Amino acid sequence: MGKKFHAVMFPWFAFGHMTPYLHLANKLAENGHRVTFLLPKKAQKQLEHQNMFPDSIVFHPLTIPHVDGLPAGAETASDIPISLGKFLTAAMDLTRDQVEAAVRDLRPDLIFFDYAYWVAEMAKEHRVKSVMYFVISANSIAHEHVPGGKLGVPPPGYPSSKVLYREHDAHALLSYSIYYERMYHRITTGLMNCDFISIRTCKEVEGKFCDYIESQYQRKVFLTGPMLPDPDNSKELEDRWSHWLSRFETGSVIYCALGSQIYLEKNQFQELCLGMELTGLPFLVAVKPPKGVETIQEALPEGFEERVKNRGVVWGEWVQQPLILAHPSVGCFVNHCGFGSMWESLVSDCQIVLLPYLCDQVLNTRLMTEELEVSVEVQREETGWFAKESLSVAITSVMDKDSEVGNRVRRNHAKKKEILVSPGLLTGYTDKFVETLQNLANDPNLE
Repeated sequence: MGKKFHAVMFPWFAFGHMTPYLHLANKLAENGHRVTFLLPKKAQKQLEHQNMFPDSIVFHPLTIPHVDGLPAGAETASDIPISLGKFLTAAMDLTRDQVEAAVRDLRPDLIFFDYAYWVAEMAKEHRVKSVMYFVISANSIAHEHVPGGKLGVPPPGYPSSKVLYREHDAHALLSYSIYYERMYHRITTGLMNCDFISIRTCKEVEGKFCDYIESQYQRKVFLTGPMLPDPDNSKELEDRWSHWLSRFETGSVIYCALGSQIYLEKNQFQELCLGMELTGLPFLVAVKPPKGVETIQEALPEGFEERVKNRGVVWGEWVQQPLILAHPSVGCFVNHCGFGSMWESLVSDCQIVLLPYLCDQVLNTRLMTEELEVSVEVQREETGWFAKESLSVAITSVMDKDSEVGNRVRRNHAKKKEILVSPGLLTGYTDKFVETLQNLANDPNLE
């Protein structure tokens, strides 16, 4: 093995991006490499507890410049609704001088980035190799971010024969169109100018999409595996949830979470709650308070708390999701199919019900539901949202022991999980990736 390298990491200012970047940083540090992690000042406190190697991973806080339209104090995507994302990307671009100063002073061997497309050009000026590291699915990149791509239309040669978008995905496409216009140029430019492409996935789930990206950009795509954090056996589930969940039978509880970026309308939130109630099963819903209210309690449907008080909880704060999913009483995971939740679903024993909200989540959902056939998707109304009855039907279809659909997805999920958790598979991806990076960093002639 060659000398140890120093990498700079500069992910998009969203916890769904910064967190997996930090998981990768931990893997690099575990192998003796150094990482300087560029991030907004406010994000540092929220991520510090996940830095397993503080001597080797140094947080370098950035000052987020003022941008008209960006609320005061907003520094990450979780501070703002999705519609204001363009102001946050503008603020990220304005940190270029700070990023360049850090690269000039540190003289790293590698720099990792995703949305800041200008990093590749800057890296060349400073003779640093650039790695565009994606924490979104290869499926999404292959569909939306290849040369000549068009929103909602599969590109030529797209490696899927399944239906991607349906009539009632209009809400997701509409919410995504602003993002797409902003990001298509960024991502394709970054892909064309970076030295190396890497994706947080594995070929057992997305191999054909990775091959397609390689063919479109004519360069090797390196895979890290899903880069899930190692289980922390020193941490236990909070007593509050451990005691509550233990009251119920094995595999009987529904757990629902929709990620940190989704703010539901009040009527959507209430439909979600009522759909859970309709199942007749115990449930734990962990979502942010809906738009226009400060607390979960003031948004709940009338009489709801009293009706479900012995079997249902709606929680508006952070929870220990991996530990909840691992609890024997939890038997169903209802989620938005963000890429992190998708992987957590696949390696869990829970039945999977999907409720995509954004466009890339729709693509992930179709991969899970129609290609891998390990989950069911909640049917949508013409409004783009769903009725409480549809949510209840989807959950019941996988929780009913005699359900044909439930048995089919359970079998397929069990087979896929067995492959993914087989000894050495996922760690093998990570080890090979770290070794590849070491070769890239140390070989001046390696393209």
